[in-house]
Amino acid sequence: MIIKILVSTILILSLSSCKKELPLDKDLTKKSYELINQDSVEAIFPSIINGSITVIGFIFTNCPDICPMTINNMYLVEKKLNDEGINDIKFAAISFDPERDTPEMLKKFAHTRELNFRNWILLTGEKPVINDLLKRFDVKAVKTDEYFDDNGEQSYSMMHTDRISLIDQNGILKKNYKGSTLNLDEIINDIKYLKD
Repeated sequence: MIIKILVSTILILSLSSCKKELPLDKDLTKKSYELINQDSVEAIFPSIINGSITVIGFIFTNCPDICPMTINNMYLVEKKLNDEGINDIKFAAISFDPERDTPEMLKKFAHTRELNFRNWILLTGEKPVINDLLKRFDVKAVKTDEYFDDNGEQSYSMMHTDRISLIDQNGILKKNYKGSTLNLDEIINDIKYLKD
């Protein structure tokens, strides 16, 4: 009898460990956020990504280092997925610097990086709305000391969380990654898992 129980327990544990689990299960659909996309069109988040697996990066366009690496990594994920015939994944970049990141600035940023608006959307919005959305994702973004740039214009930089997030088809946040040093194979395998 003891042997039967032991064998059954081992069998149950081995079968349950075969199923991969992603670490998060945060429902993002409980609250909506009025944002604006790169074309100055209102975009309600998360409604705009409903029904799609979505990779989201948090950026500001004046960022000298982490944000360009984050966007480039997202671009590489899209490219690798396309090479494998997977082209139904959405990509979004949310700016936490709405004072400077106007829709026009976001569009210019996207064009410079050759982002395809068929799959990509860049978002900004009112500062209080953005701040509330950042809290939802547990992303921190703090304006640093102001300075004068080469043109004599007063400017600033931002310290922020280095983050890419993966959201499933139902608007559930499933996993966070370090954006600037993203392991492409890891996120691609996670996306494939969500598609199954």
